Amino acid sequence: MTKMKLNAKILATTVLLAGVVLLASMTAIQQQAPQQQQEHKYVNLKVLPKHISNRDLGNIMGQWRRSLGVQCGFCHARNEATNQMDYASDAKPEKLTARKMFLMAAKINKKYFDAKKDSLGMVMESSVSCNTCHHGVSHPEAALPALPPRGQGGQRGPGAGGQPGATGSTGATGNTPSATPDKKP
Repeated sequence: MTKMKLNAKILATTVLLAGVVLLASMTAIQQQAPQQQQEHKYVNLKVLPKHISNRDLGNIMGQWRRSLGVQCGFCHARNEATNQMDYASDAKPEKLTARKMFLMAAKINKKYFDAKKDSLGMVMESSVSCNTCHHGVSHPEAALPALPPRGQGGQRGPGAGGQPGATGSTGATGNTPSATPDKKP
């Protein structure tokens, strides 16, 4: 009987020890994964923080892409040897323009809107962004707004006298628009 109890104790100790080793190895694997992500260093970041996470960089690039209505290849060159995007390359002038525009918006937000930055150095709340001018168009055209249609009397905008719907004719006093009475059948 004591031999059975001894075997049971050895078995329980072995199972318990195996469980501890398994949990310890799982913890070590989980700790290595974030370190591997943090060790990835981006090359040629000039206006974005050097220690930016993959997630944050993806979010920023996605915002810029949607604001300009473009894809990655608009700013980033393709490596001809590998046919892959070369995100570090400065071969395309659009990438330099994007950097300048980012700095311009940051300067405007800091000067005129008292923009605050987060721990990465990115503006948390801004009043000016790429979308302010671009609205999903890569090259926004500078254009004046369309003029409203001509009113009666050759004037633009509301009818004569500045009143919407006014006909431009005056009543007996000469200074008020006349109303046309409704005709009854």
